[in-house]
Amino acid sequence: MSDTSLAKPALRLPEFVALMSLTTSLVALSIDAILPALGEMGRALAVGDPKDSQLIVTLFILGMVFGEAFFGPLSDAIGRKKAILLGLAIYGAGTLVAMTADTLEQVLLGRIIQGVGVSGPKIASRALIRDQFEGAAMARILSFIMMVFILVPMLAPALGQAILLIADWRGIFNAFLAIAAVVALWLQLRQPETLTPERRIRFSPATILANGLLILRHGPVMAYTFAAGFIFGALLLYLSTVQAIFADLYGVGERFALYFAILALGIGLASFSNSQLVMRHGMQRLSVIALLGLILFSTALLAVALAHGGVPPFALFMALCFAAFFCNGLLFGNLNALAMQSLGRVAGLGASMIASVSSLVAVVLSVAAGRFYDETVVPLAGGFLLAGVVSLALVLAARRSRAGAV
Repeated sequence: MSDTSLAKPALRLPEFVALMSLTTSLVALSIDAILPALGEMGRALAVGDPKDSQLIVTLFILGMVFGEAFFGPLSDAIGRKKAILLGLAIYGAGTLVAMTADTLEQVLLGRIIQGVGVSGPKIASRALIRDQFEGAAMARILSFIMMVFILVPMLAPALGQAILLIADWRGIFNAFLAIAAVVALWLQLRQPETLTPERRIRFSPATILANGLLILRHGPVMAYTFAAGFIFGALLLYLSTVQAIFADLYGVGERFALYFAILALGIGLASFSNSQLVMRHGMQRLSVIALLGLILFSTALLAVALAHGGVPPFALFMALCFAAFFCNGLLFGNLNALAMQSLGRVAGLGASMIASVSSLVAVVLSVAAGRFYDETVVPLAGGFLLAGVVSLALVLAARRSRAGAV
């Protein structure tokens, strides 16, 4: 694509970056801000099994499985702006369902709807950026957005805890609704549509199905996608159990936001470092190195946990988790980029399918492993180790493949 085919940016760069950062941060915010309230929600909704509270996180991701597969092709057909606004409307409806719930089942329904809706801003905003920038300019924009995106998981639990000081768990959903409304109003008033009518692609189920089957049959694409799903699943398992681990096992629930931010910093540092490391080592080699590191640190965490009755010393737990999260941070971008590498003419649909399939794999792993939570760190360490071993096998298999582009 030449520069002349790109839509001219209509907003000044700082405002555009701020708008896109807030838009894309809804995903992480919706997951991480709710974590401090999981215990309170379980008590308020009379949840019998504490493990069921984990579903408040995982079913949000399940909703994204369906939304991510839908909003990519839809944004090609109706335009980026309409797709984002539609997604925000669905997200708002899900937020209302969850915040007015009297049962866990109603909250979970609202979270699924939220997950479907948030996929609109997540997927269509990437396409909106691509409409206006390419090459180094696009990389620059994404680096700015990534800097903000990294801060959200670090700060979101603190936001959730701050809201709990003045309101109950429903106040967090009120905040979600307010932020979605700000994004919608800002987008509607300030951001023009970037996909002109003549460049739109008709939403054709037959074409989507045909191209989708080509992607699903491509070995390396699916191998990297499943690997990304397992790594995401390990992180999702952590997110589902971390509040209970900090509060119940270590008794540091009042400092949850601080310790959560420290571990999130490991992913942030890795994401920041990756731009330099990947130029030196390449995506595949760096992924293998990171996976070996993840296997090493998760094995150490599992061994230490077993040696201490399932609950290792807190400082050692934090150190090994930080190292494992650094490895995770190196993997997220590289595995997704490797999955996209073989996709040319179907890149838009491919991005949706990679996000959707990897999210589905993550949900299955997280829910299955989360059922083994026994008030110890052992299931978390085991989940990390399983994700590392399986992902390494998939990446090595993909490296040996000679499959061409889709």
